Amino acid sequence: MIGGIFPIFNKQENVNAYFERKMQRINCTGFDLRAFRWTQVMMFAIDEINQDEGLLPNISLGYKITDSCASPSNVLRASFTLVSVEKEEESTTQCQLPLTALVAESGSSQSLAVAGTLGPFKVPMVSYFSTCACLSDRRKYPSFFRTIPSDYYQAKALASLVKRYRWTWIGVLQSDNDYGRNGISAFTKEVDKMGVCIAFIGTILRTYPQSKIVEVVEMIKQSTVKVILAFVPEGDLYPLMKEIVKQNITGIQWIASEAWVTAARPSTPEIFKSFGGTVGFVVRKMAMPKLGRYLKNISPYSPSQSSFVSDFWETMVSDQLQRVSFVDGYGQNVFFDENGDPPASYEVINWQLREGEIPKAVCSDTCPNGTRKAQIKGRPICCFDCITCADGSISNRTADCILCPEEYWSNERRDKCVMKITEFLSYIETMGIILTALSLFGASLTVAIMIVFIHFRETPIVKANNSELSSLLLVSLFFCFLCPLTFIGEPTTWSCMLRHTAFGVTFGLCISCVLGKTVVVVSAFRATLPGNKLAGKFGPVQQRVVVFSCTAIQIVICVLWLIINPPFPEKVLKYYNKKIILECNTGSDAAFYAVLGYIGLLSAICLILAFLARKLPDNFNEAKFISFSMLIFCVVWVTFIPAYISSPGKYTVAVEIFAILSSAFGLLLCIFVPKCYIILIKPERNTKKHLMGKFQNAGL
Repeated sequence: MIGGIFPIFNKQENVNAYFERKMQRINCTGFDLRAFRWTQVMMFAIDEINQDEGLLPNISLGYKITDSCASPSNVLRASFTLVSVEKEEESTTQCQLPLTALVAESGSSQSLAVAGTLGPFKVPMVSYFSTCACLSDRRKYPSFFRTIPSDYYQAKALASLVKRYRWTWIGVLQSDNDYGRNGISAFTKEVDKMGVCIAFIGTILRTYPQSKIVEVVEMIKQSTVKVILAFVPEGDLYPLMKEIVKQNITGIQWIASEAWVTAARPSTPEIFKSFGGTVGFVVRKMAMPKLGRYLKNISPYSPSQSSFVSDFWETMVSDQLQRVSFVDGYGQNVFFDENGDPPASYEVINWQLREGEIPKAVCSDTCPNGTRKAQIKGRPICCFDCITCADGSISNRTADCILCPEEYWSNERRDKCVMKITEFLSYIETMGIILTALSLFGASLTVAIMIVFIHFRETPIVKANNSELSSLLLVSLFFCFLCPLTFIGEPTTWSCMLRHTAFGVTFGLCISCVLGKTVVVVSAFRATLPGNKLAGKFGPVQQRVVVFSCTAIQIVICVLWLIINPPFPEKVLKYYNKKIILECNTGSDAAFYAVLGYIGLLSAICLILAFLARKLPDNFNEAKFISFSMLIFCVVWVTFIPAYISSPGKYTVAVEIFAILSSAFGLLLCIFVPKCYIILIKPERNTKKHLMGKFQNAGL
């Protein structure tokens, strides 16, 4: 015996009773023609099984069908009635066969009530339309089966549909029952993984007062969503449909659950103007030719159909249902999985007024390239502002800004990383041209002075200035002026090593020559004093020893520098965001400052000695000129150190070149230009008498 429960009326009575009442309403909301068809399909299916000897040989199935009127309490009462064993009124010896399986119910809430009650008694229950995923819990409902897929799969399918059309800002409606709440819960879990935001969740039910229906409609009107999912049975949705049509709400893309996507009401001319454009999934349907003929031949006046059959299935039990597996007449596999669910299979229903138009459903438009999402406080994650990426970061394919690689920078649109500008002091830029011109001018002026001194080498003033030391000093100054040329241009390994060592050696030689001249001046002045033989002890040999020994020390420092930790070219990124500075790293800071310190030591000694000889007679003013030159030299290099440290990028190189040129020009102008002035402009003063004055025995 098999029991059947369908929502037809609000109390137990059979289809025959309905025909006897001639379609009159009886304490219920009305006759459900679809539910009536379900009863006929059950009768048809059992007849087909009984006629097929290959399915259940030597077994005949019977059935008993009752009504639930879509009420959980009524369906529970009906199920107890079916499973109860009563004696027939006509006989006291023949008992009804016990119920071994139950086909029920259409609503998930009704099925939950029956499955929870009959589960402990191991009475198998097969639902034909209950889709709530909660019914797949085998611990609570161990004997529940169904022939329609679980909403777990429908929720996944609906979420995939939303993702397919890139709808990220949607509203949802749920019925106030297990079907709606569980369906929306499963759907929400799926779309959360996809970054879809739900603007609102409206709850409706057919028994709600009109005020609650209006509240949901107002919520829809005030929202910005253009796509709404309704996980609601047709009967619960219909009051909302009427209110939406009444308020003339259009332009919404509706997503339907399987409970109403193929319903007749939305396709009526009145409702279609608001609900035309609905898409959803429906359980696959197949044509059953014999059923059509069977339904057409139903007649309340046929003796064979005067009442429902009263026998129930006899041998079918729950564990046998679990093992059911066969291919039906349409080539489809029929079986129940471990949760009592059939294979999930849907067809897409999409009924639209126009083709080719996909509605847009987003809270905020996708951020354009070069911007990032900025969450709006208190709003869902799908609602955001678009903010331009920070300097040095871009966005093009993602919603987040990513940092550019170290040697790249963002373009103005912040959608592409571009190579940073490489910067160094070059010969073609204004600063490089000016410094190159000054360097060449200084070298040319040095050569010119050297020519003058060579041409007038026999004159007293040239002889008095120690022509050997003067020539060596002019040669060192010539190289000092050329030294800045190694600082200009793109740094390379060789240019970095050359620029620092050449600077150290040439200036070491230069200051050593100045030191030698200073010692000569001081010794010559002291030699005029009675009994002082210092001039004889500091002749040309001693002068050469002083110059080359002092220079040799600087050479040793530079050689050790190159061996231990030489300068090298380096890309510096810390000064500017959009530039890469190419400069020479000193390698060893200690060696670099040792070179500078040694030059400073020599210049300080020269300055002190020249200062001690400052009171020489005015006609012999060599000591004064050396004092001025050393004072300029020391001031330049004392101010160079903080300027060198604080100047960024190529300006560091410019500061160093400026210090070299300034100190070289200071030496050249203070020591040699006054003498050239006398030689070329005032030749009358280029005499021994005028040069010596009252110190004629100075012997310079």
